[in-house]
Amino acid sequence: MISSTLGVWNYWIVFFLMMIGLFLVIGRKNLLKKIVGLTIFQTSVFLLYITFGKIQGGTPPILNNINETVYSNPLPHVLILTAIVVGVATTALGLSLVLRINSEYGSIEEEDISAQDLIDYHDLIETSKKISVKFKK
Repeated sequence: MISSTLGVWNYWIVFFLMMIGLFLVIGRKNLLKKIVGLTIFQTSVFLLYITFGKIQGGTPPILNNINETVYSNPLPHVLILTAIVVGVATTALGLSLVLRINSEYGSIEEEDISAQDLIDYHDLIETSKKISVKFKK
């Protein structure tokens, strides 16, 4: 039982990384921590696909004269290279948005940003009420 559970240790690593990333994205209110959680989650998905591509006893897909050679599938590895590039671009875009939000609101905490938006919204409503009353007379 224990040896069969430990035999799939890479799936356990993927599971724990996925749960850590998901917890950081959902449970934290800091935007920077959410980006870090998203990156950890992406890494766990990369590891999962790489695990699917490896076959026990498989060799790299280089043709030889032996007919009964078992090959590992190279497609997941190629797709992960593309996904890594997209993941880096996503992280860079997220970090640039966090910098822009920080310069606009002075904070990267969700509650502070929501509170400032709510105050701005109420100020806008009050201003529009005063303007509409002014023009009705």
